[in-house]
Amino acid sequence: MSIRSYGLQEPPSLGVEGKKRYAMVIDLRRCNGCGACMIACKVEFDLPLGVWRIWLKEENRGEFPNVKKIVMPTLCNHCDYPICVRNCPTEATFKHADGFVLQRPNRCIGCRACIMSCPYNARHLLPADRTDMQKPTTVTDKCSLCIHRVTRGLAPACVASCTARAMIFGDANDPASEVSLLLKKENVSVLRPEMGTAPQVYYIGLDQAGVADPVDCYNDRSVDLKEDFNAFKKNHNGLSFGDIVEGEKETSSLGFARQVVGHMKDFLVDILEKTRIISRH
Repeated sequence: MSIRSYGLQEPPSLGVEGKKRYAMVIDLRRCNGCGACMIACKVEFDLPLGVWRIWLKEENRGEFPNVKKIVMPTLCNHCDYPICVRNCPTEATFKHADGFVLQRPNRCIGCRACIMSCPYNARHLLPADRTDMQKPTTVTDKCSLCIHRVTRGLAPACVASCTARAMIFGDANDPASEVSLLLKKENVSVLRPEMGTAPQVYYIGLDQAGVADPVDCYNDRSVDLKEDFNAFKKNHNGLSFGDIVEGEKETSSLGFARQVVGHMKDFLVDILEKTRIISRH
């Protein structure tokens, strides 16, 4: 009888005979930016305000009048060589034998190591206060590819809700699956291949620039997106370093130091609470 150590890195399973390797193909030619995947995920996991497991990036390509909008759903890439697993100090992040990269909230100390190491910005920290305090707080959260649905024979919530059928999910090791057929037939791309993580979210119709590049995508945003980002930062003080309002340079050296100290204080309080030395609720 073998005993699985969930906190340790499972070996890469892509192309390994006798093993499953779940993956997703997203056809950007079909995606219409309706946001159904985001809402379905939000409802499925009762995510708090300001937190998303899947989100949409947008880019306008071309010059007027020949302009086309590209919408790219973004989520955890469930890498075959996940950096987050290697960097988690408590083994709260682990790789499932079927390829899922998962999170155990009962072991997470909220240190943010996985958040900083993820090349795809796919992780977030759950807030300390939630409507239902029985649900996890101050721990890292991310897309799980709806493993609770997949193990029951259902598609992930985002895939099931996609109005344009732009998201296809299945076992990449099964030569008869739609995912495998698409990977062989189409010219697919992955995000940041130079990182060597072997991401298992594949895109059709993706150019390695613009919406696919984290820097270009940040710099080339619409006014509306910038205003939304600033509104979020104003109402979530302490969740990010730097200027509270982008471009207004409100944070002095003293203010930045105050943010660092604040982060450390929150982290230490989280540890004391998780070890049940203190209780805030």
